[in-house]
Amino acid sequence: MKLITAIIRESKLDQVREALIEAEITRITVSRVSGHGRQIEENIYRGNKVIPNLIPKIRLEIAVNDEFVKITCDTIINAARGKGQESIGDGKIFITPLEQCIRLRTGETGGVAI
Repeated sequence: MKLITAIIRESKLDQVREALIEAEITRITVSRVSGHGRQIEENIYRGNKVIPNLIPKIRLEIAVNDEFVKITCDTIINAARGKGQESIGDGKIFITPLEQCIRLRTGETGGVAI
């Protein structure tokens, strides 16, 4: 089992969600977050460097069984990528091992609980 965490542009949420549903990945958690990566721009104001505020982003968390990791990542990449192949600020995907999953309603554990 893996936990896939994706940070994407706010404007891409609907496209990514629809693409995930098409790929039969329907269980996701969505959070609004703020941050910046390399897309940060410095402005000069009265002779001082000013760094703009954090940029609003969307964080998706998706718990999947191992056989769905590649499908999930490819779907997110294809739906979230900007017009250019290397558009700065498109986001990131993090894949971490998921030690255990427990469904509260039934008590099921492991891959069947996902």
